[in-house]
Amino acid sequence: MFSEVIKNPMSLFNMKGKVCLITGASGGFGSACATALGAVGVKLVLASGAKDELEEIAKQVRATGAEVATVARRPDTLEDAQAMVDAGLAKFGRIDQLVVASGMNKAGFIHEQPYEEWQKVMDANVRGIWLMAKAVGTYWISNKVRGKVLLMSSVRGRHGNVSGYTAYCASKGATDALTRVLATEWAKYGITVNATATTVFRSKLTAWMWSDELGQATRQRSLARIPMGRLGEVEDLIGMAIYLLSPASDFCTGQVIYVDGGFTAG
Repeated sequence: MFSEVIKNPMSLFNMKGKVCLITGASGGFGSACATALGAVGVKLVLASGAKDELEEIAKQVRATGAEVATVARRPDTLEDAQAMVDAGLAKFGRIDQLVVASGMNKAGFIHEQPYEEWQKVMDANVRGIWLMAKAVGTYWISNKVRGKVLLMSSVRGRHGNVSGYTAYCASKGATDALTRVLATEWAKYGITVNATATTVFRSKLTAWMWSDELGQATRQRSLARIPMGRLGEVEDLIGMAIYLLSPASDFCTGQVIYVDGGFTAG
């Protein structure tokens, strides 16, 4: 006999009533995930250091009927990460999903770039994941929550770049490694950890690629490598995000899934 899931496969994508904590919620990926998840009945804890932009996103998402709590903080310290968890618990009584969409890039050739810039990228893209995983994971393990984590990686975790990406590439390589090690460490608790790895998407993070010679050269090289012949849009990420945060992906963990228009296939 077929199971109820096979007879009703769309039930695998039912997330109504779940609670998702999203960092970087005022950015392109974070705000798109918030809007899409809110539309399918997920309750949201949105965090960002950009307070005004965060409140605007929250206002837009609330207008669709979604329940939203906001935390005007970045995951710079464990106290910041814990404050986000506490806000979710205070508002909704639980957290089921974590999306770490906060991060940054600062391009620069290694012989020219100050160490402080390199460290800022590593802190934003790697330390932030570790802090959020520690805060949320501690809550999940203590309370036997079978949570789901979605991290944001990049094709640059796998491929180098000639345009001064030592910080960004290193940070995304570390993101890929964290995806795998957290997945194996937490599998026994029923927690899944996966990442989407993108090519160049239009977002605040890539705005510099339209502004100067170095950026435009990087953009053109990336575009030439994409078989589908266009840059990514945040809408291209939503289907994968829904899959990785829903029951449909319960047996999928430790995976870095490329949403790149064929970049890594060529």
